[in-house]
Amino acid sequence: MNSTAHKEILEQIEQKFQAINQKTETHLEGLLWAKPITYWDYIQTDALLNLQTQRTTLPDEMVFIMYHQVNELLFKMILWEIEQLCQTEQPESAYFTEKLMRISRYFDMLTTSFTIMKEGMDVEQYMKFRNTLTPASGFQSAQYRFIEFSSTDLINLIDYRFRATIDRDTPYEHAFEHLYWQAAGKDYQTGEKSFLILEFERKYKKEFLRFMEDYNTTNLWRKFKQLPENDQKNEALVNAMRHYDYTVNITWVMGHYHAAKKYIESGHGTGEATGGSDWKKYMLPKYQRRIFFPELWTAQELANWGEKESI
Repeated sequence: MNSTAHKEILEQIEQKFQAINQKTETHLEGLLWAKPITYWDYIQTDALLNLQTQRTTLPDEMVFIMYHQVNELLFKMILWEIEQLCQTEQPESAYFTEKLMRISRYFDMLTTSFTIMKEGMDVEQYMKFRNTLTPASGFQSAQYRFIEFSSTDLINLIDYRFRATIDRDTPYEHAFEHLYWQAAGKDYQTGEKSFLILEFERKYKKEFLRFMEDYNTTNLWRKFKQLPENDQKNEALVNAMRHYDYTVNITWVMGHYHAAKKYIESGHGTGEATGGSDWKKYMLPKYQRRIFFPELWTAQELANWGEKESI
């Protein structure tokens, strides 16, 4: 690097620290004592690899724990991209498309990873260690709920039976009680909430209500509708939106469903989910009819949503 380039960099450093009322020489002197960065320090490898705590002595429980931790990291990556897009006041089409494709790739990865769960654990081991997980359930992933709230208008997450009674003027608290996944946490005869969902709400309900309100007008669908009309008709972009919708609400869900079905219906145990939910009706798309972008699908596609995959 020549002297001119050195001078330019030093001037930029000076401007950077002046902007925050800091002395440049203090920060430069600090570099003398700073340790060189290493991969393991930067990634926090030791901390990351010590987050797996088994509740049993069964080896395949470690597979189960790590797989779900990987899922949560990918959920965080998805939310990171959604937040950037949704918090951009007027996103340009190219930026919107780039972010959407990143989000879709993360979900593609999640979807294909279900073979790890389906084929990567011994059935007998799973049916033993799952008893120590009760009443915990993947149902209780708060990040997944955040992804849903930030992807679509709230009405599309309401239990299909109640959508005609809820609109944009409905209080968030009332809408929350009619979200599609509430049914999976209630006794279908008495309507009483299970311990599974009561604990979930105790931990996250306030945050969920805030998130519902924050993304009511800034979710992915609303950002798509802000794009110029011609861009909203762009075939590549529309296909990308449809791919994301289908991947999250059918492919991902059915991957999860088939993995759960293998173990729950293995002939071992009670045939119930760890949280005690009606897991088939909770998971199968044909029952939930959760669709992020219904305007991008034909009437026939909407009518047959999830039917083929649920057979």
